Amino acid sequence: MSGKIVHFEMPADDMERAQTFYRDAFGWQLTPVPEMSYTMVVTTPSDEQGMPIEPGAINGGLTPRQSPVSAPTLTIGVDSVDEALATVERHGGKVVAGTMAVGDMGFVGYFSDTEGNVVGLWQNAAPA
Repeated sequence: MSGKIVHFEMPADDMERAQTFYRDAFGWQLTPVPEMSYTMVVTTPSDEQGMPIEPGAINGGLTPRQSPVSAPTLTIGVDSVDEALATVERHGGKVVAGTMAVGDMGFVGYFSDTEGNVVGLWQNAAPA
């Protein structure tokens, strides 16, 4: 388990308005993924796989505002979302959305920490 922040999600009530704002205000590169109601966000120079080349930098996404992502959310990289959610529960957190496939890219899950913050988990899909 890396335990590193690997992604962020910003919820939006109006996706087009949010896309315009972040593109114009910060120069973010945006790639809508209509079939997933999602917009990939590149905030920093990245390699061919879309991974930031600058240490500590992360990219993210814009998503419609809905449960469990109703406020900006950080996402932690893990080896197994299922195992991480079980660990979270053992330490007092609560699962708010169990493991879900994200296309063929990987898996996501969400939990609420002991302070009520919703945090995402990301597991890369196994190589084909």
